[in-house]
Amino acid sequence: MKLHFETFGEESTTMTRLLTVKSLSMLLFSAYFGFCATAVSMGNEAKATTPDQPGLVMQEFVYDDASFPSCHASTIAETPEGLVCAFFGGTAEKNPDVEIWLTRNQGNGWSAPESVANGVKDASKRWPCWNPVLFQTKPGTLLLFYKVGPNPSEWWGMLKVSHDHGKTWGPAKRLPDGFVGPVKNKPFLLSDGTLLCPASTEHDGWQVQMEWTPDLGKTWHRTGPLNDGKKIGAIQPSVLRYGDRLQILCRSKGLGKIVEAWSDDDGRSWSEVTATTLPNPNSGTDAVTLKDGRALLVYNPTTRGRSPLHVAVSSDGKNWKTGLVLENQKGEYSYPAVIQTDDGKVHITYTWKRELVKHVVLDPAKLQLKVID
Repeated sequence: MKLHFETFGEESTTMTRLLTVKSLSMLLFSAYFGFCATAVSMGNEAKATTPDQPGLVMQEFVYDDASFPSCHASTIAETPEGLVCAFFGGTAEKNPDVEIWLTRNQGNGWSAPESVANGVKDASKRWPCWNPVLFQTKPGTLLLFYKVGPNPSEWWGMLKVSHDHGKTWGPAKRLPDGFVGPVKNKPFLLSDGTLLCPASTEHDGWQVQMEWTPDLGKTWHRTGPLNDGKKIGAIQPSVLRYGDRLQILCRSKGLGKIVEAWSDDDGRSWSEVTATTLPNPNSGTDAVTLKDGRALLVYNPTTRGRSPLHVAVSSDGKNWKTGLVLENQKGEYSYPAVIQTDDGKVHITYTWKRELVKHVVLDPAKLQLKVID
């Protein structure tokens, strides 16, 4: 923590003479505790980079110190015992030492990050890990999807399962060839128990495919590519529901827009992938369907860079309004993950300058929506 000292100007000679020993003691007492308050305030200020605004409940970093210098691609889930958050961390993205790290919060703060998955093949070879995705299923099983491989064009999907809310994990299992699982954003649980996984590949251009498993990862099915990867390149979908229809919102390359597609049959088939009016700087987004039926999106509302980072809300998937500004300073604020917990609060995690993972809590009922310019 950096401490801030202020230099106080001298009082007049007359005032100095009037100061008694008692009043001088009180002045020193006030100055001391005023300094302490300033120091505490500045310590919190480093975390308070989200401006104060309606709907903001709290903000914090998921950890302050770790054994790795860089992190990215966080994911968050709610378990019966509290929150769990995972991300990849290591020397830098793509380095073989990058592993999947996880921290838990049972109401008394976040635990120290611990490694729960790595890409070690044998004593002489290891691959980097990528893009963890946590999902708490209704039966109480916590799933951890992640990717392993040299790069996004060649990686493969992996799955681990925890039956104690993320304290311990079973063995890593590789997904079948042609399947990557949810590539960045959380799955969507359909009414029949099927887990719809928003996936994408990058080995033949950027192409979205939707995958699903009816038995929590034992068997898999998928669509073909929803886009050709040339006219429109898209990856990393998130799934939203409006009544009987599903919508996916995806990151795009070269268009400067978030792209979308719609399904009327629970994700088995999809409309053509087309551009929305929302800007996208070739950076990941995430979205969640709220309990009141509205959609909430976290994205970078720009065509260049990864700042600012905003929250937007829509009732139909077409007309969006800004609900809150998460970050508006220079730097990288990216790759958000968002969920709504049982108490109705919205929890968002995201990359903070590739150095930390930030956690922000919102009350969606108190957001003051504004028309997007």
